[in-house]
Parts: sequence; C-alpha cells; structure tokens
Amino acid sequence: MHPAAYRFVASIVSAGQVPPGPVVELGGRDVNGSIRSLFWSPYVSVDVEPGPGVDVVADAAVYQPPVAPACVVCCEVLEHAVTAPVIVSNAGAMLQPGGLLIVTAAGAGRAPHSAVDGGPLRPGEYYRNVEANDLLGWLAGFDQVRVTTNRSAGDIYATARKPR
Repeated sequence: MHPAAYRFVASIVSAGQVPPGPVVELGGRDVNGSIRSLFWSPYVSVDVEPGPGVDVVADAAVYQPPVAPACVVCCEVLEHAVTAPVIVSNAGAMLQPGGLLIVTAAGAGRAPHSAVDGGPLRPGEYYRNVEANDLLGWLAGFDQVRVTTNRSAGDIYATARKPR
C-alpha cells in the first residue's frame, strides 16, 4: 500500500462514507503497508497467499464471508489479477444492500510491479494497469459509482454502492 492509495482510503473513511458493519479486505496481505487500522472490527483480510495481516487464505474471485459486509475494500490488487472483473463482481455479490466498495489500483502510467513484494515483476507474473473504462464496466451493476485518477501516483480509485 503506497501513501497516495492509503490517503484515498483514509479520505473515504474520514468523510463518513463507510456504513457501520463488518469490513472485508480483498487482497489484504501487508506487502508495504496496510489500511486495516483505518477501520473498526469486525475486519477480515482475505488473500490468496498467507502472510502478514491475512485472516483468510482464499481467492477473492470466489470468497464469500459468513456475514455480508457493509464495506469491501480492494486495494492494489486488480492490476495483478487476471480475474479482476470477477473479483469486482464477487465484491458486489458479498456486500450488504447499500454497502460500499472501495477500490485502488495501478492506473495508466504506473510502472509494472510485483504483487509479491512491490519490486520488479517475476517470471510468469500477471500485470495489467487498470483503465478507467474497464473499471467503469466492471462496476456497471453498482450505484453511485465514482472513478477518479491520480496521475502523479499512477493510480485509479473508485467507490461504488451495492443497490438496495
């Protein structure tokens, strides 16, 4: 989690946009920082790999929590996932009606980087910067969709609500 993405998530939380209730983070392994401290309990971090900050080892494209969360956060994951559209769809499926999805990802201009440690891509590792049109398409079933870019950080951000 780099500082600009962290600040985006913090701004959403501090503005009171996150409804009260459980939070699920998809791709929550702490590679270079975590947003966990911005939220309250109960908080579950899901990742395909065990590691710091991971509560459940599972694929974000299919994981379903036992209780529908009020908020799903997916930070710095989609650029590393062949299944990015499926992950976004699954986030919507697991959310409570009216629940909030928060996304940060590498957008146009960000240099390719590894999901393992943020360094250079490793052989065979998938990477694709997330374009605004792609993200808007993946969020088509949501309400109140907001997609913004931070060109200086090479980021793309989104918030969206599950319809009631």
